[in-house]
Amino acid sequence: MPLSQIPGDAGGGLRQLPEPPGRRRAGSHSVLLAVKVVAALLSFSVVFVSAYVWVNYRKLDNGLRRLSISTGPQQNATGTGTEADIDGKDQNLLVIGNDDRSTMTDKEVRQLGTGRDGGSLATDTMIIVHVPADGSKATLISLPRDSYVNIPGYGMDKLNSAYASAYAAAKGNAEVKRAAGANLLIRTITNLTGLTIDHFLQVDLIGFYRISNALGGVTVNLCRAVNDPDYSHLVMSAGRHTIQGVEALEFVRQRHGLANGDIDRTARQRYFLTAAFRKVASAGTLLNSRKLANLVSAVDKSVYVDRTFSLASLIKQMSNLSANNIGGNSIPYERYATVDVGSVLIVKPARVKAFVNNLISPRPPVAPTTPRGSVGPSPGTSSAAPVPVRAPAKPLDAGCIN
Repeated sequence: MPLSQIPGDAGGGLRQLPEPPGRRRAGSHSVLLAVKVVAALLSFSVVFVSAYVWVNYRKLDNGLRRLSISTGPQQNATGTGTEADIDGKDQNLLVIGNDDRSTMTDKEVRQLGTGRDGGSLATDTMIIVHVPADGSKATLISLPRDSYVNIPGYGMDKLNSAYASAYAAAKGNAEVKRAAGANLLIRTITNLTGLTIDHFLQVDLIGFYRISNALGGVTVNLCRAVNDPDYSHLVMSAGRHTIQGVEALEFVRQRHGLANGDIDRTARQRYFLTAAFRKVASAGTLLNSRKLANLVSAVDKSVYVDRTFSLASLIKQMSNLSANNIGGNSIPYERYATVDVGSVLIVKPARVKAFVNNLISPRPPVAPTTPRGSVGPSPGTSSAAPVPVRAPAKPLDAGCIN
């Protein structure tokens, strides 16, 4: 009979003696030590990863090319003061894409089949990224390039002429000219939308190409087949595709062959940006050393920002954001028209401002009121229509895109 067992007091069975006190303490100590070691390793890993990510953010911030741009409240259209900041501590980042090819490598020139000359003044992509102070969601507001607006100092023209006009008129080197173009574009957009632009980010032609390659491709879903061999050169079947490089560039640039031309192209651009953000969030790109290094390299070569822009601050503000909380739309327009500067979209600033204000701060539902004892308006009387309720926005990359 083992020493640790003796006959039981009842039923003649065996009773297990407790382990000796010394043995139990030794086992508990070993388990506690192991827990402490694992906790220490986990803590070290978290600190190491956080430090690594912070260092890379700092590296990216330090490597960005910066311009002397006037962000914040802008002079109003009448020149009598500044536009009111309608969204307080919320952040508005103006993202523009232009056709600058000056940073292309010889390999990229061959792959894209284009030269390095021309295109630096064409700002075909203009999107305001609105992020609330709590970072809970993001709203992408597209500004079609052909919107017919007042350009301060130049009169009525297409929106994308603001950057080009100031760029061409400025005296100095290329960076001085870029800053002049950005400043006039920001002032024009503030007058049009009522939004204060807090930061500015300019991506050149090759940026979409490089960033999509760094991410290993971005998944898109086409509603119908595309065949545009003469302009964007995009040829793609309907359905899901993972695109990168040349195809990604063709996807965001196409407007010929789309039912609504440039309006549909702005929808493509919002769709692509949302899908790219989803890829970053889901693939753990920010914690993957190789992917993050590639992304840093791609962005460093392709982006200009204002002097106070901080990627680390933006990431912190957007830390709770998922691709499911990204919504948006293009500003409203009245009609197409042909004027002295060509084919344009007629827009009304008052309507644009009301649209933008409702987009970033949707009105709560308003239930129609009915007098007590009645079931509706009396015959022959009119009743004001209830305020339309904005339905929760679907993710911009949900479903398929034209």
